[in-house]
Amino acid sequence: MRFIPCSAKGERLLVSHIGAVSVVLTILFFNGVADAIGQTSDADVVTVQSRLQTSQLVAYGQVSPVSTVPVSAAEEDVVTGLTVRPGTHVRAGQSLARLSGPAIDSLLTQSEADVRSAQSQLDTAVKSLAIAQQQLPSHLTTRQAVQQAESAAAQARSGVVNAQSRLTTVRALMTASSPADGIVLELNSADGALVSAGQPILTLQPANSLWLLASYYGADLTIIRVGMTGRFTPSDGGKPVKVRVASILGTLAAGGGESIAMEAVDAKKQWLSGESGTVTLDLPARQMVAVPTRALVLNQGKWWVMVQTASGDRAQQVVPGPTQGWDTFIVSGLAPGAKVVVNNAYLLFHTSIAEQYQIPD
Repeated sequence: MRFIPCSAKGERLLVSHIGAVSVVLTILFFNGVADAIGQTSDADVVTVQSRLQTSQLVAYGQVSPVSTVPVSAAEEDVVTGLTVRPGTHVRAGQSLARLSGPAIDSLLTQSEADVRSAQSQLDTAVKSLAIAQQQLPSHLTTRQAVQQAESAAAQARSGVVNAQSRLTTVRALMTASSPADGIVLELNSADGALVSAGQPILTLQPANSLWLLASYYGADLTIIRVGMTGRFTPSDGGKPVKVRVASILGTLAAGGGESIAMEAVDAKKQWLSGESGTVTLDLPARQMVAVPTRALVLNQGKWWVMVQTASGDRAQQVVPGPTQGWDTFIVSGLAPGAKVVVNNAYLLFHTSIAEQYQIPD
């Protein structure tokens, strides 16, 4: 190599010379690596075996009501006597509020009048029947007349029963009662507010109607089955609770996950609505092939391993699964007994780079 002092041309020649040497050295390096790793030894290869793999699914979970029950107004009127508040525990049949106003008062007045009228008709029919029965032995009336009086009395009794039933219904309409034991979740109206027929006055959460909802993601979703068990660890540091899968709702959550509903294994467990934490499900044990994690090669979004065969080393595409220590379980793409290259697997996979590289002009 010659140096031409103070010559720009000489300097350019020197740079060109150095660049060529660098390229040659690079090619020699890659070819040397390729030659060095082109023949793998037994120390570089492991024979993979099938192992029992146990894994878990972890997700965020929150305690939610299975269902809520609205207590609605039966008629258009004004809410009065609403004394319960959100969080109040109520019993089945307990009066929660009353309805009053022109509409319901008119129904009540009409129903009470119907009962009085029906009772008057019954009294008259009973007296007529008694007279007919007294006159029959004296032949002052006929048996047919007695039968007609009996029929009229029976019809009058039925009318009284119907009128009293309607009165009971109207009185029930005037009271908003709890359909079951539970907790008041929210008030949908206020004392003194005007409500229309069917409008909710308040919303109840029935007792013992809470479960744990969690959203799981990934391919392992297909493994989840009703009856699988796991643990719920409250975020407040409370004691973990054993849970089991009660229902697979079949509805996608945000991001493509699936909602899984769980209940406590201990039926006496009292959930708190809104309580949150992590839910860990124990998946069934599976026999899977395990390879050292360093044997995996990622190329263009796909995973590969280098497999040693009688005809030489070749790339084998695989689908990796869960990891355990320094090993990764393979979901598919690799069978037990295969010989997998561990050392320099990445360089061996990319030896084609040196062969494709050309010295620039």
